[in-house]
Amino acid sequence: MRRREERDRVVNLLAAACFVLGGSLFAIGAALAQGDVGGPLLPASVYLAGGVFFSSGGYASVLLAVNLPHRRRDGSCLASPWRWWAYEPARLDWLAAAVLFLGTLVFAINLVDSFVAELTPRQADRLIWAPDVIGCSLFLVSGHLAMVDICGTWWPWRRRTDLGWWVVAVNQLGSVLFMVSAIASFVHRDGELLSAGIANWGTLLGALCFAIGGGMQAFERPQAA
Repeated sequence: MRRREERDRVVNLLAAACFVLGGSLFAIGAALAQGDVGGPLLPASVYLAGGVFFSSGGYASVLLAVNLPHRRRDGSCLASPWRWWAYEPARLDWLAAAVLFLGTLVFAINLVDSFVAELTPRQADRLIWAPDVIGCSLFLVSGHLAMVDICGTWWPWRRRTDLGWWVVAVNQLGSVLFMVSAIASFVHRDGELLSAGIANWGTLLGALCFAIGGGMQAFERPQAA
């Protein structure tokens, strides 16, 4: 049992580190884009590196949801053998982690497509903007599911003092800022963004929220679901 607890803590620290690094790289990429440093290629490369860490953190979150012991109705815990994947949509903790991981994969489409040169405005909206909005929507859904899992109600906006609640709340704020950034990234027919400044600052501040949330998660002790 002790060995399993140590493994859970390692996976939790891995997820936390990935979100700290991913959020930090996204913030750096947004700062480069806002300062017009290195042209479009340098920020896109930094974003892509950050996306790798975000996806890794998302998968680590799924591992935690799959392998943490499940609490029975009588208060005892049921531990199953270590698994690299499982399909358990009836559990909110798994569903929140799986939707988060899916969101990071959709973001990856946006990040890779941003390297394609000479896109028309319509192509940019279809290949870059649409996956960005879908990924942000999945992040918001994941955050809400995680909050419901913690608070035990579908209207979970009452404040709590435990660390897990704050981790989810800070990450959800980051998701909101990411969505604001995504909407502002819509490309008009003339090739101009709806608001480049809002897009960059939304990404920067949202990424910092995820980095802070990851740092807070590192101090959280995984518990039975």
